[in-house]
Amino acid sequence: MVSIKDIAKIAGVSISTVSYALNGSTKVTKETTERIMAIAKELDYRPSAAARSLKKRQTNIIGVFLTDYSGAFYGQLLQGMMETLNNNGYELIVCSGEKSHRFLPERMIDGAIILDATFSTDELLSHADRGHKLVVMDREMDHNNISQVLLDNKAGATLAVDYVAEKGHSKLYVVKGPEDSFDAQQRLNAVRKAVKRYPLIDYIELNGDFGKGSGESAGQVMVDEFNGPAAAFCLNDEMAIGMYNQINKSNLRVGHDVSIIGFDNIEVAHYTNPRLATINYSKHKWGALAAEQLLKLIKNEGAEKEKINVSLIEGDSVK
Repeated sequence: MVSIKDIAKIAGVSISTVSYALNGSTKVTKETTERIMAIAKELDYRPSAAARSLKKRQTNIIGVFLTDYSGAFYGQLLQGMMETLNNNGYELIVCSGEKSHRFLPERMIDGAIILDATFSTDELLSHADRGHKLVVMDREMDHNNISQVLLDNKAGATLAVDYVAEKGHSKLYVVKGPEDSFDAQQRLNAVRKAVKRYPLIDYIELNGDFGKGSGESAGQVMVDEFNGPAAAFCLNDEMAIGMYNQINKSNLRVGHDVSIIGFDNIEVAHYTNPRLATINYSKHKWGALAAEQLLKLIKNEGAEKEKINVSLIEGDSVK
């Protein structure tokens, strides 16, 4: 691989002169610059992106860190991030796993968007203290180098409980999410608070992990315990779809014997029969806004805490 040292040797100048010429510096005469550029072209010289990034301390790459890639949730979220970053001259890489955490201290990226439970809050604060720019989507933090763009989980969970109660249900199952998920815990806490306003509702919590399989397991519990119409609020749509699958294997009917409401309004929820009631928000906007806030931090413009609004989509899955 050709280096600037090779060009300097042929041109009979110093390495620093070659460097100045290749970067368009006026410190080198026009004639010398033209001669160096001609030699570089003849040798098919290609500058090292890694060396250039190290010198500029800028890569124009942003990392988004996810706990995992499973499920139908991430597509629109990542699309919103990618479009915003590309429009501003940045590329996006998707990272997962603790080994990828080194991308931050090694400055392989210019900033990070965090939706990853494997990062501890203390670890993120340590990175921020060293000047790294971060946007968190899965926790509340207060630091000049950190912005938060959070989903209004509390409002969404409250809407779901109120909707079920207004339909006259007296028994409500809630299928929980992973214990290390900020969104799951915020939704669950809001459910527990909201259900206290309806003392006549028999309230039962079932374990879940945001995966379709845990929704199927919860659905089987409802089938086994069935003694009259009941409602279920699954803290995400993946589990709600799993519950659909399991209920449909029994002699019970969704929207008649069992009412189901989810959270996220993923694409497949549009095609369930009956239509799944769910909590809706723009995943594209959530991703785009996270990217916008990170770019502001990188430019030292300051970034504000943002919240993504939610709404209820009614469906015949709740009667």
